[in-house]
Amino acid sequence: MKKFLLTIVLVSIFTVGGFAANLVIKGSNTLLDVAQLWVEAFSKENPDVKVTLEGAGSSTGIAALFNGTTDIANSSRWFKDSEVQKMFEAKKWFAPVLVAWDGIAIVVHKDVPIKNITVQQLRDIYTGRITRWNQLDPNAPARDIVAFSRNTASGTFEVFKEKVLGEEKMSPRVRMLESSMAELETVAKTPFSIAYFGVGYVDQSVKVISVNGVMPTKQNILSYKYPLSRPLFVFVDITKGWPEEGTVADFLRFIMSAKGQQLVEKAGFVAALGQ
Repeated sequence: MKKFLLTIVLVSIFTVGGFAANLVIKGSNTLLDVAQLWVEAFSKENPDVKVTLEGAGSSTGIAALFNGTTDIANSSRWFKDSEVQKMFEAKKWFAPVLVAWDGIAIVVHKDVPIKNITVQQLRDIYTGRITRWNQLDPNAPARDIVAFSRNTASGTFEVFKEKVLGEEKMSPRVRMLESSMAELETVAKTPFSIAYFGVGYVDQSVKVISVNGVMPTKQNILSYKYPLSRPLFVFVDITKGWPEEGTVADFLRFIMSAKGQQLVEKAGFVAALGQ
């Protein structure tokens, strides 16, 4: 009798309520907006899948892959050498999927009368050698430059450090912020400020300036003519093999489909597969 009742309960769970699959996605704040679009569209097509999405930074997502608390890690940067070494030591293997292209936009408050900046000038600002706008242009105001940056958990921070700062350290004058949206909103209301974040977050509240005379347009990003171009990834754990079926596989197929890549463009980035 007990076995019979247990069978009825299990059949009821499968046929009436069903087992809701879970999918956890953590990582890049840069990819958060497009990931939200992916999740919304994917959930409409797969209502039985419960998706959890967090955007606390690329390093956070990769760390979550190591400790098994995420299924997918969004990342706006490649693996660090230390992470590759950790994979070898832990005998874990993470695979990249290139999902979009991006340009790290350099933005200033609308009242800043600067239209272009060089990589060297950016380095000088963020290392503290240049502190006033008139040091860039004698016609600019002799006002302090208020520089903002993403925090150190950010993949955008890591790419900016690699492409702009090199081996130099960021000045303690630079103010760290937790998200791309926080940078956007802060620059919009802070006179004489400058910041950097993914081009998908740019809106009319700030002014984008060119870098080495090149604007972060779609064509310039794809050709890597724009100096701060970069790929965007999702990483998955393939220690036990590539996910050919199941929720992770379904989600990966969706984001790389024509519909998923259209959402990349809708979010303001450049589709990996071209549109």
